Amino acid sequence: MNYKEKYTAWLEDEKIDEATKKELRGLDEKEIEDRFYKELEFGTGGLRGKMGAGTNRMNKYTVGKATAGLGEYLLHTFGAEDCRKRGVVIGYDTRNNSEFFSRTAADVLSGMGIRVYLYSCPRPTPQLSYSVKHIGALAGVIITASHNPKEYNGYKVYDEYGCQLVPKQAKAVIGFVDGITDYHKINFCGNNSLVTEIDETDSFVEAVLKQSRYNDAASKADLSIVYTPLHGTGNIPVRKTLSADGFKQVAVVEKQEAPDGNFPTVVSPNPEDRRALGLGIAKAKEINADIVLGTDPDSDRVGIAVKNSDGEYRLMTGNQVGALLMKFILENTDMSKFKNPAVVKTIVTSELGAEIARKHGISVFSTLTGFKFIGEKITQFEQAKKENVKERDFDFLFGYEESYGYLVGTHARDKDAVVSGMVICEMAASAKAKGKTLLDELNEIYSEYGYYLDALDSFTLEGKDGLEKISSMMTSLRNSDNAFDGTMTDYMNPVKAEDGFGELPTSNVLKYELNDGSWIAVRPSGTEPKIKIYYSIKAADKSAAEKKLEQIRNAICKKLGLK
Repeated sequence: MNYKEKYTAWLEDEKIDEATKKELRGLDEKEIEDRFYKELEFGTGGLRGKMGAGTNRMNKYTVGKATAGLGEYLLHTFGAEDCRKRGVVIGYDTRNNSEFFSRTAADVLSGMGIRVYLYSCPRPTPQLSYSVKHIGALAGVIITASHNPKEYNGYKVYDEYGCQLVPKQAKAVIGFVDGITDYHKINFCGNNSLVTEIDETDSFVEAVLKQSRYNDAASKADLSIVYTPLHGTGNIPVRKTLSADGFKQVAVVEKQEAPDGNFPTVVSPNPEDRRALGLGIAKAKEINADIVLGTDPDSDRVGIAVKNSDGEYRLMTGNQVGALLMKFILENTDMSKFKNPAVVKTIVTSELGAEIARKHGISVFSTLTGFKFIGEKITQFEQAKKENVKERDFDFLFGYEESYGYLVGTHARDKDAVVSGMVICEMAASAKAKGKTLLDELNEIYSEYGYYLDALDSFTLEGKDGLEKISSMMTSLRNSDNAFDGTMTDYMNPVKAEDGFGELPTSNVLKYELNDGSWIAVRPSGTEPKIKIYYSIKAADKSAAEKKLEQIRNAICKKLGLK
């Protein structure tokens, strides 16, 4: 069927509720096409899209279809007895409709005879990852669109280890989801006897606290912190963790404390966006705080601003914080507990933290973009131990990506703003006790390893036309000569992973590695209608790096027709 036929079919379908039909009748032709020209795809990241009626939107029916497909996969893979016994953990964030979608998923799964552990209130994504493993469930589902604008929501699936599905697993689930072609066959009537409400916050915080790296109580008590949950799930677990870890001065941004899926105080609830921490910085100036901490709606990402010697607050990038955490963790961890320690980063993350790790004799692994691949490495390391495969037997120490995502420890298999927020504050307290700031610590790293300047250009191209333009850009780059002095890697072709872990999954990424240690990477976002260009420039100093960045940025944007 074409988009207009699908639209008409929804209007005539007796199973589609009247509120949905009323919404559909008010659409213009362009909007009808955008909502029905395709199905909202269950990809490697699950579902993510704008909320609303239609096959290309997040709504009761698309969530129901994804859940029914997941249920069929679980029943086929594990059998009815294990599904009824071990079940699925379902969580949700503070976005509009997140609780409704979570209860929709609970109804569909329980109606299929699958036990459900449903969070009783909004909680962070890393807590969901923790709970799956802690409870011993077969899978997990979290309703969240992370840091996306308020119009979006999403549906992410986790395996029994608490890791987001990687492509091989997702492909198997997609087969069952695609097999559901009739919404009439989805049972939205749940079985309440199979649904148990849970919280798990205290247990999760206890697991996070085990990753504490700094025990100077006086230094922690002396650090002044401003924290904002950006209307999301971090408020309770982050504050509980910081309090239990000994931080006495934690001021919360009141206007951003309450959960609110409209995110009324920010343009985007994303700590990567400088504006998101604006109210936090204003409060920090008011009380003369040392550091500002901000977590996104599902509390898996964390951004910070640090007071400099002039009393101004400077935001730090994900790569800078990652390098600082790398150094701090290595200097404050009893390495005798680790037989073969390893850190994991993504291919679009700066090499600075990796260089610090290598200098300390730590193994470094690089994965494709997406924290699920870092989580997968943790599982691979643990399975190698059980199977006594010595060449793959590593101890996970730290994982991170440039987009403000970090994980210390193995209590979760996803980036965790709760544990990383705690360790960041410990790091800031340690620096203050030595008469320094994190900016001073970063400059010391640059003095030792060279200056690294990282930047990201992200261009949003909405709708069907936007997707076609992004695809055309990637094709154009692949078909043109390498304009940079170095090598190009196309991750759509097989690329060997490190240390005998086979090949990386193919991915729509082009990476240009320059002879001077700099690199550029281009990739479409897997969860948003965007094309992203990553730059990591290595130079002798800031001035030289900025000049080189400007030249490269202008060249590649001109080539793609972007401004």
